[in-house]
Amino acid sequence: MRSWRKAAVTAIAAALATLTTLVAPPRAAQATGGTGIEERPCPVPVPAGTTCGYLLAPERRDVPNSKTIKVAFAVHRSAAPDRKPEPVVYASGGPGSSSLEVIGLLARTLPDRDVIVVEQRGGRHSEPRLSCPEIAQALVGTLTTAGPARSEAWPVVKQALACQERLERQHVDLRGYRTAEIAADLVQLRGELGYRRWNLFGVGYATRPVLRAAAADPDGTRAVVLDSFLPAGARWYDQASPALTTAFTALGVGGRFAALVDRLNAEPASFRTRDPLTRKRITVTLTGDDVATLLQSALHDAELIPIVPALVDGLAAGRTGLLRLLFDKAGPGLVSREWGLYYAVQCQDEVPFNTFPADTGPRPFTGVIDAAVCEAWKLPRARDAERATAVPAAGSAGGSTAAPPVLVLGGRYDPATPPQAARQAAASLPGARFAEFAGVGHGVFLGSDCGRRTVEAFLGDPGSTAAPCDPARASRPLILPGEVLVTAAAYTVVTSPVALIPLGVFAVVSAVQLIAALVALLRRRRAGLSALAGLAGVLFSALTALSVATVADPAALSVGVPPELVWYGLLAVAATVLSLIEAFRLNARAIQIVPVLSGLALLAWLYGWLLG
Repeated sequence: MRSWRKAAVTAIAAALATLTTLVAPPRAAQATGGTGIEERPCPVPVPAGTTCGYLLAPERRDVPNSKTIKVAFAVHRSAAPDRKPEPVVYASGGPGSSSLEVIGLLARTLPDRDVIVVEQRGGRHSEPRLSCPEIAQALVGTLTTAGPARSEAWPVVKQALACQERLERQHVDLRGYRTAEIAADLVQLRGELGYRRWNLFGVGYATRPVLRAAAADPDGTRAVVLDSFLPAGARWYDQASPALTTAFTALGVGGRFAALVDRLNAEPASFRTRDPLTRKRITVTLTGDDVATLLQSALHDAELIPIVPALVDGLAAGRTGLLRLLFDKAGPGLVSREWGLYYAVQCQDEVPFNTFPADTGPRPFTGVIDAAVCEAWKLPRARDAERATAVPAAGSAGGSTAAPPVLVLGGRYDPATPPQAARQAAASLPGARFAEFAGVGHGVFLGSDCGRRTVEAFLGDPGSTAAPCDPARASRPLILPGEVLVTAAAYTVVTSPVALIPLGVFAVVSAVQLIAALVALLRRRRAGLSALAGLAGVLFSALTALSVATVADPAALSVGVPPELVWYGLLAVAATVLSLIEAFRLNARAIQIVPVLSGLALLAWLYGWLLG
């Protein structure tokens, strides 16, 4: 009996051990330079089957006995019966952007693999968090004045120095927050989690540490995805102006973009809106270079890209009321990162390698400000070897026998990491192939369903070149100048439907007028003009609703209205004139003045405000 029980217990223990191995890979021995991992509650909503933790890493691996910092990460365990052994580890860019919020999308896109999302050291969910809210507020402040970027840099520099001093009082060594250390965190994490191999996936700036991690850990790297590839040797600031111009040329509005920048640099425009940080009402004054910076941010958002050509055309035509739409949509992107981490990386790994030429084209104001902040922070420049493009090599005899395959994704309208440069850089990577996707800018995976399907297919079989979809086909067409009647009032209607009250009242009054006139006609009373007026008003309301409902992309309604509304408005004019004649005939009832008043209000609203 005892032997039977002992055998049963042994069998159950073995089964549990096997199951644990399948569900949660065992931690490996402590990786070189590492200090382990620590569990923690997840700081953001995550899908079921997700656990969160900290990687305990040295703040500076080049300094003996450096203090330990905490790098946040999350692991989603796949519950698929055909679960693949190699997970995908994902890192967002910036630098200073958060990653954990993307884990749900990754888990849905790659259901048969574990998904690991890693924050950057110093990021939003890591410790210490290199947050500098004073810098973000100072950047918003630069948009409330009309001076050139160079004259506006000092308030930001002043707040950046205050943040640097505060971080140093907290014993943060900013020299430890750079690309080489972020890459080393990825290598260390694989060892701590115990995966034999995994797939590396980086977006934007994160393609740099991801590629460096692949080069440092060839045996542990199965495949690499570089979305919006930023080669290590690229001079981002020096290339910013021509890259931005190239993106708008690809959108078909290169000339109009240059015209609006020149126009607003000569005569800045002001408007009232809300501070993206405090939500307080502020007056924003934008120059052409300010608008260029906001448009650069807008091209990171796939939802905004379709309306950008019409928006640029309207701004170039002098419809400066459209600036509120642009600021509200793109402004928050300028203040969403952890600015202490951003400048720690940029001041060591990027700014010192640029010359900041005096471009004649648009100059995003962030470049001027970043150069001034880095001059004040005085962090050491990265070694040239750390700036060289890391090339993944073949693993050792016990690991892979060839360099890991690499997929490089580029967005056609990417102003930060242009697809032309990414294609050229991909050609220098062994085993790399490049795909350009229409309809998106920066961050293909986040903005393109075809991009997500391409990543999924590549990770399923890195050696296959079969495309699961056509990357040259955009999911949403561009809204080109002329396809909508551009008007700033359209955005007001979208954000505040109460602005539709004149149209709603006119439609109701017209319907009542028509019904009352038909009843009067059935009773053989004189009401022909009222019937025609009511019919014209109802037709106008119906055609207007139909034209709006059949707009191919509802996003167009935030920047303009269907052009046919100009002609449909003639029906409203006819209805108002007929109602006026009927209201002033002999023996007319006082109530008949109501259609006249609603018609006059509608015409003032339509031609004086909406289409004005």
